[in-house]
Amino acid sequence: MRDFISKIIVSIILLFLITGAFSSAANTNNKSFESSQFAYEYYTYQEMVDLFEGLQDLYPDFMSYTSLGKTYENRDVWLVKLSDNVEVNEDEPGVLLMGSIHGDERPPFESLIYLIEHMTEFYVKENTDDDEDGLMNEDPIDGIDNDDDGQIDEDPSEDRVRDIIDNTEVFIIPMVNPDGVEHNTRKNRDQKPGQTNIGVDLNRNFAYKWYLYDIFPIAYNDARTSDLNSWNYRGEEPFSELETKAIKNFIENEDIKISLSYHSYGEVIMYPWTHTSQRVPHEKIFLSVAQGISSIDGYYIYNGLTTILPWPGGTIGTSENWFYSEHGILSFTMELCKSKAPTNPAVVIDCCIKHVGVNLYVCEQAPTVKQVSKVVDKPIIFQTFFTFYRN
Repeated sequence: MRDFISKIIVSIILLFLITGAFSSAANTNNKSFESSQFAYEYYTYQEMVDLFEGLQDLYPDFMSYTSLGKTYENRDVWLVKLSDNVEVNEDEPGVLLMGSIHGDERPPFESLIYLIEHMTEFYVKENTDDDEDGLMNEDPIDGIDNDDDGQIDEDPSEDRVRDIIDNTEVFIIPMVNPDGVEHNTRKNRDQKPGQTNIGVDLNRNFAYKWYLYDIFPIAYNDARTSDLNSWNYRGEEPFSELETKAIKNFIENEDIKISLSYHSYGEVIMYPWTHTSQRVPHEKIFLSVAQGISSIDGYYIYNGLTTILPWPGGTIGTSENWFYSEHGILSFTMELCKSKAPTNPAVVIDCCIKHVGVNLYVCEQAPTVKQVSKVVDKPIIFQTFFTFYRN
């Protein structure tokens, strides 16, 4: 948390200087701020690794970081685990939080690094009366003025973090695509023969229902996703990439109950399906959790019946579809902020703090949500008939 506190202090100073510099201007909006020389500095891959090394030295009993595998440029896909018996694979519900499967989307990894610092600091911190009103932990990060004092989230709960780490196994992958982060590119760095726009879109490389490209090539834009140089090229086959193989191996060897994958941008919450407008079998559970998330960050919920995902149409190969369909994981995707990589410090810091509350809420759902079963695939003819009949 110390690194983020330093960033906040620097940001406040910069905001003060910028306010003075533009005091004579008629309109000092975010665009003028972001076009200035003062901008938020995101973590680099190496800075993140150095931070994890320091935190593990400080908190070895409940924080660890391990590599899930190497990338094409020999970087590690780092996994942070937070648990009271961190070296033991306990019989506790698992939560997976991951970010930046698209490397040019920066708020995802920044918000998860912020979360890691928050949780490690608060786990060992005594309960604190942050607003000095004689009470403690009465206004957690949930977007609500719980104590009716006109302030929101000003007295976050240390006990809340302790309860989560003591009763849950929390797994965090801030940079699923560290090569893409370092090159500021959407795709990974696996250069295919004949490819000029290097890499594969990792969030098109998971295995669920790839055959739909062959059945509905126009609806699913197969001409583009099969194009080597497309911005969302899906790869030769499911799990063709080192990074998606690493995620697959992790999922198949852990008991994950709920997951949240961070992207940017759009300020929306999504859950399966991403390839159709049909409802998921566990729609009520998904919607209930999504509504809880939305109550904290105010984001809009896209579900299967919205027109953004017609049938046939949408996106094939996403992580949340595969997590849910193959492993019964309640999997959500969050699109953060209004741009891929905002540079306004106030915007980034607000996003990080707000989504501490979202992540803690998601962790709290893991022990309580009903365990869902693997989804039984319906024949494609039945799916098509059902959808047209319903509409």
